[in-house]
Amino acid sequence: MYQPYPGHETQLPETQRPPAPASVLTAVKAMYAGAAASLAGIVVDLLTVGATKDAIARHSPNLTAGQVGSTQHALIAGFIAGGVIAAVVWIVLAYFCKLGRGWARITGTVLFGLSTVDTLVGLFTPLALAPRLWALVVWLAGLTAVVFLWRRASSAYFRSTAA
Repeated sequence: MYQPYPGHETQLPETQRPPAPASVLTAVKAMYAGAAASLAGIVVDLLTVGATKDAIARHSPNLTAGQVGSTQHALIAGFIAGGVIAAVVWIVLAYFCKLGRGWARITGTVLFGLSTVDTLVGLFTPLALAPRLWALVVWLAGLTAVVFLWRRASSAYFRSTAA
């Protein structure tokens, strides 16, 4: 019988991770699409700056021109930062979901719930029409990802890769 040399740990062979099922791969593609849509949303926001400024002025007629301008600049900065952060989060979650990390699936689902609330609130915010509609495109990418992440084959994959 083989005895390992004292002080040396024996290493067991690494177990092979099963390949991600089609449902997880579809969810990952939806997440990549969400990342691209988030970045494209920055362009949409910047192209509609004038319309957003007009929407703010119409929504809040008591604001001075300076206040409208300040509000517009704050929104634009928020849109740019939010779009970049969202794209990074989409990509990170896609990577870890493809690896079968359950925390990534749960985090993505929670973030989708928050995105749902944000999208609904955004529909009633003084913005140009294009950014509001584009937010629905990003939301649909999230919906697609969440639906495919929770399919039966996906759930089995996440269970099988749990450590």
